[in-house]
Amino acid sequence: MPSPVIVWFRNDLRLADNPAVAEAARLGAPVAALYVLDDESEGVRPLGGASRWWLHHALAALEADLARHGVILQVARGAAREVLAGAVEALAPAAVLWNRRYDAAGIAVDTAVKADIRARGIRADSYNASLLYEPWQVKSRTGDPLKVFSPFWRAAQVLGEPPAPLPAPDRFAGGGSKPAIPGALSLDALQLLPRQPDWAGGLRAAWTPGESGARERLDRFLQDGLAHYADGRDRPDRDYTSRLSPWLRFGEIGPRQVWHAAGAARLSGASAASARDLDKFRAELGWREFSYHLLHQRPDMARVNIQRKFDAFPWRGDETALQAWQRGQTGYPIVDAGMRQLWTTGWMHNRVRMIAASFLIKHLLVDWRLGEDWFWGTLVDADPASNAASWQWVAGSGADAAPYFRIFNPILQGEKFDPAGDYVRAFVPELRGVPADIIHQPWSATAQRLSAAGVVLGRTYPRPIIDHDVARKRALEALDALKPNDI
Repeated sequence: MPSPVIVWFRNDLRLADNPAVAEAARLGAPVAALYVLDDESEGVRPLGGASRWWLHHALAALEADLARHGVILQVARGAAREVLAGAVEALAPAAVLWNRRYDAAGIAVDTAVKADIRARGIRADSYNASLLYEPWQVKSRTGDPLKVFSPFWRAAQVLGEPPAPLPAPDRFAGGGSKPAIPGALSLDALQLLPRQPDWAGGLRAAWTPGESGARERLDRFLQDGLAHYADGRDRPDRDYTSRLSPWLRFGEIGPRQVWHAAGAARLSGASAASARDLDKFRAELGWREFSYHLLHQRPDMARVNIQRKFDAFPWRGDETALQAWQRGQTGYPIVDAGMRQLWTTGWMHNRVRMIAASFLIKHLLVDWRLGEDWFWGTLVDADPASNAASWQWVAGSGADAAPYFRIFNPILQGEKFDPAGDYVRAFVPELRGVPADIIHQPWSATAQRLSAAGVVLGRTYPRPIIDHDVARKRALEALDALKPNDI
């Protein structure tokens, strides 16, 4: 048998628009497909529980897709550099191919692996499968990295349309390769799924991980959601957003595929979307790009304030308040609905993410890093760039942050973006009988109206854990002490 080509899968769990897979197919050698669950390399952040659940099912779907082409997906656990060294020793491959990562730990591992393999005289190449543009491609006119979204996105668009996505290979030569990679395990042996208790019922009901699930969700969005995107993307009570984030996070679909499919749907008339709808949607892909641009500049972004004057912020160590927020028991219905949607489905609408994050940081004065940690553990789309960048944006400590004085009013936000209360009722069943005019501030209603709706504040649904006006005043005083206008 000729020497195989190892394709090392990571956050690119798909066959279409996968440059490493396409190159392996082009070479015409047998393909050895490998995934390494690396929770040992220095600096690698272990996945949270919801992400581990998604990863299991994404790998199962990839395993089945590869098997239809006669290729065996082998999985292993350990430090990636050591696993790859064993694989290269056992298989004597003609090449090892993979797609790039952009976090500091991932870059360090990949650089070392590439050096090891090339030192043996074996080809080792990496490609871009995760972004529209590489972080180092988008620069200011003076060649510097960009720290504000609007000029970043203008500079990115000057580079032109992203490349067209690659089709999935029709076939691979030679089928699965032997011998097996040392240390290869069964997928179940990775122990990615929750066991006792099995808390993933809501995730199973909400999602279909895998490349085919991603395509189905994209098709549905292009048909039903894109035409409402510009005006409706902030409505959590409507299905107008793509919800592609978990598939993008694990690479079951790529941003080039999404970009071009959206444009083609509008041009062909398959979607009634306007140019404004398309531009707004593509700009959200741009925010994802910008987050990776920032991560490449600031690999410590999940732990360190980008604007260092925020290091002096007087955070409150209020464990009771943090737990009320985590459990969706703050007494503010839009916040509680979001936190319960997260716990149930592993996902939260983006507008509600901002509201919930602002509440934790500015109403409760709880360190944004504790919120980022909670989202990392509970989101199926917990992304190393977008999660940290978004939390810093809300906190006001980021590169392109919300103004420090922006403190979302959860009452007004709920009334504006969930006017009938449908989103709240979907995730806070205690309030299902509450009329729309009071559902976002039930404490303002008379006891008789609440009783008629089956609500007793403090018993069936909590009273607000802090008054909004008091919280806003306290937050502004704390922020003013930092002199943020000098930041």
